Amino acid sequence: MKILHVVSYFYPAWAYGGVARNAYGLCQALAARGHEITVFTTDTLDAAHRIAAGRETVDGIEIRRFRNISNWLAYHHHIFASPGTIVAVRNDLRRFDLVHLHDYRTLQNWLVHRYARKFGVPYVLQARGSLVNLYAKQRLKAWFDRIAGDALLRDAARLIAVAPPEAEEYRRRGVSADKISVLPNGLDLSQFENLPPGGAFRARYGFKDTDRLVLFLGRLHPVKGIDLLLKAFAGLIKTVPEARLAVAGPDAGELASLKKLAAGLGDRVVFTGPLYDEAKLAAYRDADCYALTSAYEVFGVSVLEALACGTPVVVTDRCGAADAVRDRAGLVVPYEAGEIEAALGRLLGDDALRRRLGQDGKKLVAENFSWDKIAAGMEEIYRAALAPGGKL
Repeated sequence: MKILHVVSYFYPAWAYGGVARNAYGLCQALAARGHEITVFTTDTLDAAHRIAAGRETVDGIEIRRFRNISNWLAYHHHIFASPGTIVAVRNDLRRFDLVHLHDYRTLQNWLVHRYARKFGVPYVLQARGSLVNLYAKQRLKAWFDRIAGDALLRDAARLIAVAPPEAEEYRRRGVSADKISVLPNGLDLSQFENLPPGGAFRARYGFKDTDRLVLFLGRLHPVKGIDLLLKAFAGLIKTVPEARLAVAGPDAGELASLKKLAAGLGDRVVFTGPLYDEAKLAAYRDADCYALTSAYEVFGVSVLEALACGTPVVVTDRCGAADAVRDRAGLVVPYEAGEIEAALGRLLGDDALRRRLGQDGKKLVAENFSWDKIAAGMEEIYRAALAPGGKL
């Protein structure tokens, strides 16, 4: 199949979080399975940097990057205005069998919807956690939904949820259940075959071998619940004085307030900034447990990454990956500081439990979340989108 993927930020724009990584992993796996994959994206890299606009081929993926009018608007306000995309969509959309839209409230999706309808090209939409209207810009999001979003959902050949809670979000927006497919994110398991030697991350950031290390890794954003994790950690050190917390990730507006919250905890809490590639793997490798205490998390690929490194997890029941890991690879708790504190204390105090959950987590990821397996599932969704009636 000739498939066009439209995503506002793409390889190697890792500062934007899981969407960029997951879209890249999926495209890479689909190209490896023989599909002709093209990506329309923008030149944004992070808050301060761009990547050269133009064309390149990476891992069998043709990437076409179009210049943003404002990189500041792109990173800080999620407004990706790239005039070159208009020309490319208008001229080239008809040559594709199918379009895969990533994210939800973007100008690119609005544009593709218009021309896909005009040219009769089917599209699937994978909102990747962006359906809910939480935190910033709620009025602007509601305006988008009325002007473009409802039609974008209505006219999609298929809608893809990465976990059952997101499928329910689609249904709440009026989407028929028979148009929704649930398919999780995946991992490139080859990246976890040769982990960095133990101790490298601890040595770099001043953690002792005897410390009980809790790790958070992700964007420093209100939805991630890092403030709740800090509150739980403040209680934890009363019973587990050797506990330490590493908070890793790019600032998405919360760093200053989080540092204020952690001020009374001294050197027990370290903010590392963003970690990528081997540095990220070293952090997972050295952590005694990984914590994702989000108020809303459609899936949480960092949970899979931790498990692939053999590190057990504590997640809230608001995380889409909760059902996958519950009682097999980690502990699932309500979104409450006391419950998080108790779960962390239980894991840090039980070496045998940590080992068992870590081993079972690695097996869980290997069996269920390879990108090749996810790509095979996506092929079935594409075939349904192209078939009369769009039924799986």
